[in-house]
Amino acid sequence: MSTDDLVTRARTWAEQDPDQETQKEIETLLAASDLAKTDLADRFAGSLEFGTAGLRGVIGAGPNRMNRAVVLKTTWGLAKYVAETSGPERGTVIGYDGRRMSRTFAEDTACVLAAQGNPAYLFDDVVPTPLLAFAVADLGATSGVMVTASHNPPEYNGYKAYWGNGAQIIPPMDVGIARAIEGAPPAKDVPRMDLAEAKRLGRVRMIGKELEEKYVEAVVALGVRDEGHRDLCIVYTPMHGVGDKLTRLALARAGFTNVTSVPEQQEPDGAFPTVEFPNPEEKGAMDLAFALARSKKADLVVANDPDADRLAVALPSASSETGYVQLTGNQVGVLLGHYLLTNGLRTRGAADRSRGEPLVLASIVSSPMLGHIAGALGARYDETLTGFKWIANRAMDLKKSEGLRFVFGYEEALGYTAFELVRDKDGISAALLFAELTSVLRAEGTSVLAHLEELYRRYGLFTSSQVNLTRKGASGVAELRAIMARLRAKPPWRIGDQEVVAVRDYQAQVATTKDGKTSVLSLPKSDVLAFELASGSRVIARPSGTEPKAKFYFDVREPMTPEDTMVTAQQRANRVMKALSDAFVAIAV
Repeated sequence: MSTDDLVTRARTWAEQDPDQETQKEIETLLAASDLAKTDLADRFAGSLEFGTAGLRGVIGAGPNRMNRAVVLKTTWGLAKYVAETSGPERGTVIGYDGRRMSRTFAEDTACVLAAQGNPAYLFDDVVPTPLLAFAVADLGATSGVMVTASHNPPEYNGYKAYWGNGAQIIPPMDVGIARAIEGAPPAKDVPRMDLAEAKRLGRVRMIGKELEEKYVEAVVALGVRDEGHRDLCIVYTPMHGVGDKLTRLALARAGFTNVTSVPEQQEPDGAFPTVEFPNPEEKGAMDLAFALARSKKADLVVANDPDADRLAVALPSASSETGYVQLTGNQVGVLLGHYLLTNGLRTRGAADRSRGEPLVLASIVSSPMLGHIAGALGARYDETLTGFKWIANRAMDLKKSEGLRFVFGYEEALGYTAFELVRDKDGISAALLFAELTSVLRAEGTSVLAHLEELYRRYGLFTSSQVNLTRKGASGVAELRAIMARLRAKPPWRIGDQEVVAVRDYQAQVATTKDGKTSVLSLPKSDVLAFELASGSRVIARPSGTEPKAKFYFDVREPMTPEDTMVTAQQRANRVMKALSDAFVAIAV
């Protein structure tokens, strides 16, 4: 784009922007002595793309940023799509978190919907994402919008869309909404009602505390064991997000009253002043929680990300420098899945085949260990593409087509949900269930780490790692595509000293065994290859959807003998992992 074209586009955008603040932002950039030293070109390099995760981007002026103009046009398109496919009568639920601009974006969304004849149910305060997902289904709405950027850095915000089933949208809804957005008028011409007038006319209806109470009651009802030592000392952090109130309330209602929040991170703060990256998986993000836990001699540390749809867990460990060892998302998923399969089935009748065969789900890049556990316990295990929208919708599809009873689903990026309360990640109910699991094990005279070791001894020690292959520029993207094409055209049937017994090509939707037998994969098409090994280990290759890199996932299953200690078994697994990853990277590159 030439400088003249850039200036013209920027001025046109500013003229059509109804927000004076972002108008001034563009004017300031245009006044710079050297436009090349500003980020103006990046702001107009394209537009934020609406996909199955909705929108997400840096807050600022321009079509390639999150701002009021983008939200107005997006909501216009959503309203048109809803009107054409489902009818707007049942309304749209709107929630928002504590990030910068979240409330403004949510109110703009409500005002545009109201002007389009789509009733809006707007929360009167910040809410966690799982409460929004719960509300969409509970209120019988047509759709939902959650204004959040989850665990992204402070400069980000986002717009996440839900359908009437309470799950995030999936294709072809995303394509339909995106096409509708393309037909939106300039932002200043998007009709929107005055908020006060919309409330007076009943076109915007406020949601108060009654729905929070209903959700908390339902979360507490998910518990599957009443006994246990519920006097656990728990340290909790919402990571400057919106999870503190409802997480602590649910824990207290379930009998976990010895809970202390990290005071510096307890209240919503979109600046996230104590963490560089508000993701509990990031190095240093849990330091304040660990410090408080050491002073309290806490039995359990739990953390939500800022919109409380993810859960991180840490446990006391004398061998750790911090005094606590943080579990991986796979470990938490396996522990919760096993707990619900062995306890929840009895209390909820899910083992009664007349009520449906029990089902657990995981994303394809999560550890396959839960599948081994499910098979041993007589439950159905299935995998989905990455993203919790696929887990929720797959559970509903299998219930409808085969009568399966959904028990638990998870993905390795700290996302979990139990039964059918929330059709999305729910870090609040997961926190309660993990506290319950910890209390039950303690009453039985054991610990979570000892129990995890027992599962490893029974089903094999599963470890996971990831290698990212990054390349730069257009030539780098072409190289990464060539790697995937080469692996697809001539898949390896041996990786190092390990035999490949099957290859799953999710783009072709075909699984092929070493003897040439094929079967159809039911998952949607995706540029992913999975190599199943005779040892029970696995390698997955896929390109990143957002960055110029290829991602290789490795899951190793190492059997444990009675003579093994966890240290010796882990060392052996690490050696196998390194050999496997080195061999595969050598083949791929």
